[in-house]
Amino acid sequence: MQKTDPRYHAYIRVLENHLRAAMGCTEPIAIAYASALARETLGQLPESVQVLVSGNIIKNAKAVTVPNTNGRKGIEAACAAGIVAGDAHMELQVIADVQPEQIAQIDAYMQRGVITVGLKSDARLFDILICAAGGGHTVRVRIADRHTHVVEIARDGVSLLCEELSGEDIGDDPDEALLTIEGIYDFADTCDTADVCGLLDRQIACNTAIAQEGLTGRWGASIGRILLDSFGDDVSVRACAYAAAGSDARMSGCELPVVINSGSGNQGLTVSLPVIEYAKERGVSREKLYRALVISNLVAIREKSTIGCLSAYCGAISAGCASGAGIAYLDGGDLDLINHTIVNGLAILSGTICDGAKPSCAAKIASAVHAALMGYRMALAGKEFRGGEGIIKKGVENTIASVGRLGKDGMKQTDQEILRIMIE
Repeated sequence: MQKTDPRYHAYIRVLENHLRAAMGCTEPIAIAYASALARETLGQLPESVQVLVSGNIIKNAKAVTVPNTNGRKGIEAACAAGIVAGDAHMELQVIADVQPEQIAQIDAYMQRGVITVGLKSDARLFDILICAAGGGHTVRVRIADRHTHVVEIARDGVSLLCEELSGEDIGDDPDEALLTIEGIYDFADTCDTADVCGLLDRQIACNTAIAQEGLTGRWGASIGRILLDSFGDDVSVRACAYAAAGSDARMSGCELPVVINSGSGNQGLTVSLPVIEYAKERGVSREKLYRALVISNLVAIREKSTIGCLSAYCGAISAGCASGAGIAYLDGGDLDLINHTIVNGLAILSGTICDGAKPSCAAKIASAVHAALMGYRMALAGKEFRGGEGIIKKGVENTIASVGRLGKDGMKQTDQEILRIMIE
């Protein structure tokens, strides 16, 4: 792909928009970010705070540990951390620099009972509204559709920022609309790696570091450690184990940052760590690893663009399939092999539910990577799941569209039922 091709710089912008560093699960961190903005706008510690969120935010913030809160979980902990110790200018690393004495202050603020949490009645799929009051003043801060997309800031009823929202979701990014698997392969195979290496070096460093921390076995359910101890040091085991270990640590409050994909740290771990492990095993050049990571990252974004940021469809499945595509490229696979790897992977586990961020996400990640590797091995053997078999359609783009329809439209009722079960 030539640099004069409009897709070339669009694909770079997509990577820049999606591959961001974040500390902690991105939904509670987005709450912390909105809360930090609210305190900054109010100019003092709020005397009362109301947090109104969409059901998917409740689902993804309910059971995950918030970093730098001494092991606390949930929306109130995220809000308190953002108010007491957050730096809004750091966005998804808003509570990365919490000092030891501030952890006690966060706990004390929560004990005051000034934070209330409710379901936002007119919410979009991704919706966070913070209403805070103190010193005779009030503020409103709203984030919608994406984790750092601030659409409203108001103080004492005076609008400081207001963005009109149309449609159901943002989802219509003109750059993302240019993504196709064929275009991604062409870009990854021919791009000047100097244009992407900074983003990818950070992804490699951050995600590898938290995976290694997860393998200590003291985080979450220790899925990564269990896999290595149970099944040995084969590269296919390491691919699953390292991705799972990163999630083990992240879901349980580890303060190390993760470079995310499609708004999710777990998906960022899943698209990158299996590819990194295979690159080590194969002894490939750094340049080859960059190109494989371009494929895995962009394929995941392409898949999620049809599903949406949050749904009942487990994002680890699409990310796992994308890692399989990256591994296929590392091994010298052509576009046809990559297409079949993606379709096979999607056929195996699509429909796995997302029931919120929590330690069991690590096990789902391991399963997703395993399915991707199975799909890749099938493709190498000349075997494939074909159009007309279940939800699989003829052609990779049609299959992605089919899975997107399932995740975005078909699982809406499932999403609501999952939430009801979780809050009973």
